[in-house]
Amino acid sequence: MLIRTDGAGGTHDFVKWLAGQRLQYSVGFTLSWDAVAKLETIPESAWTPAYDADRKPREGAAVTELTGLLDLAGWPEGMRVIVRAERPHPGAQLRFTDADGNVWEADHGFADGQTEQRDENLPIANTKNPALYRTERYGMTAFSLPLTNGKYTVKLHFAETYDGISGPGQRVFSFNVEGHETKDFDVWAKTGGLGRADVETVNVDVTDGKLDITFTPGVQSPEINGIEIISGY
Repeated sequence: MLIRTDGAGGTHDFVKWLAGQRLQYSVGFTLSWDAVAKLETIPESAWTPAYDADRKPREGAAVTELTGLLDLAGWPEGMRVIVRAERPHPGAQLRFTDADGNVWEADHGFADGQTEQRDENLPIANTKNPALYRTERYGMTAFSLPLTNGKYTVKLHFAETYDGISGPGQRVFSFNVEGHETKDFDVWAKTGGLGRADVETVNVDVTDGKLDITFTPGVQSPEINGIEIISGY
């Protein structure tokens, strides 16, 4: 029997339990920055084509093994780490480096919803980081991220990029960041049109070890393009 799970199952306890049942397993998880850096040391010849569920080569994707380059102490003996690299496509989980050299993690921490990636040449005004606003999460109900208790500045990045929205009032939703609620938010009305970036800043005090954000639909689905979390305010 083969058990497969995404990043939600990538925990020591769950993988240890799987190994104890003598089950085959495939568990996804987000690589640490140290692990990503080690990918740069792997020669191109070590990468082989990736295949999809139909056993056909996945266009623009390749895989390699990272096991010997990682410290796997605490994980089950014999565990292997296989990584996949691929060109950006709709739904791909991407890291992003902005104009100031800040590295943004791939989409994670959301409850519900789907991801979407717009055309790489889609114009985005009011920002020096247009690529950030060409991907989005929509239809989500919540976001949660473990954080050390303390004060944080939370910046929520929005831009209306869906061509089915043509004016104000066509996407309206509310969001609540650690008890600070913004009601009836309309990014089109705020920015004045399609493809225009907006940043909403909220100062919060985290007291329970995690940052929580909820999203409530009004008209159409909530959407967001990025969440920036800065220590202190």
